[in-house]
Amino acid sequence: MPAKKAAGSGKAAGSGKAAGSGKAAVKKVATRRAPSKAPADEDAASKDAVSKGAAVRKPESHTALVRRARRVNRELAEIYPYAHPELDFENPFQLVVATVLSAQTTDLRVNQTTPALFAKYPTPEDLAAADPEEVEEILRPTGFFRAKTKSVMGLSKALVEEFGGEVPGRLEDLVKLPGVGRKTAFVVLGNAFGRPGITVDTHFQRLVRRWKWTEATEPDKIEAAVGALFPKSDWTMLSHHVIFHGRRICHARKPACGACPIAPLCPAYGEGETDPEKAKKLLKYEKGGFPGQRLNPPQSYLDAGGRPAPPLGAG
Repeated sequence: MPAKKAAGSGKAAGSGKAAGSGKAAVKKVATRRAPSKAPADEDAASKDAVSKGAAVRKPESHTALVRRARRVNRELAEIYPYAHPELDFENPFQLVVATVLSAQTTDLRVNQTTPALFAKYPTPEDLAAADPEEVEEILRPTGFFRAKTKSVMGLSKALVEEFGGEVPGRLEDLVKLPGVGRKTAFVVLGNAFGRPGITVDTHFQRLVRRWKWTEATEPDKIEAAVGALFPKSDWTMLSHHVIFHGRRICHARKPACGACPIAPLCPAYGEGETDPEKAKKLLKYEKGGFPGQRLNPPQSYLDAGGRPAPPLGAG
């Protein structure tokens, strides 16, 4: 009589259910039997591990990686259906300026600072002709305010002199503006012009490496590697989903693994707090019951229970 199959051998580990049961939410990997003729130089410890059935992780094929990456994005879309750019803006000019100002500070601090800036200098022409010292005083809360003043005044002047006072909608034009790199350009293209782009900020870099989507460390290489896993039409919202998750759950120093809904799909599960109750205390923004980063967030965010951030000096 043939031997019975091992129970559960045909079931996929990690059905996509939210982590929180306290059990490790990682996939079991198949074990390999020791080869009939082990190399002569194989050390005793390795032989012993194999003979005892120690798990050996098989390399993930490109096809499997694409499927896992896209499933992660689908699940993040369900977790954050209200994902959006977390900088307040009303037009492309405001967005490009706000994105430049967001370097080395939080979106919240930028959102608390830009109302006064745009009230006094609503157009590129106004900001290009401003008194630098007055702009510096407004931008002081964002840090590096002298360099940022030079950048936003410089890009405003370039917009006036080279683009008729309008923010260009092409990558090759945007990156010519002072203070504007590929990351900033893709934020503007994706959110002000509806043109797909991947925003490789610190959160995005951290998460895609944790998820083993790429081993690259340089932003342009990360952008290329991750872009190859998804249809171009997904790029902008993928960026929002990943960044939202990085800010709320998958933090840099202490990820809330025990409260992470995509834990079954994460190769790095266990790097952070796995106890469900302790992990819940690590959640930020609307996931933790706190205000978000925008003073004027989209209605979909408010409908989902998100709270607007307070203005500068409030509280």
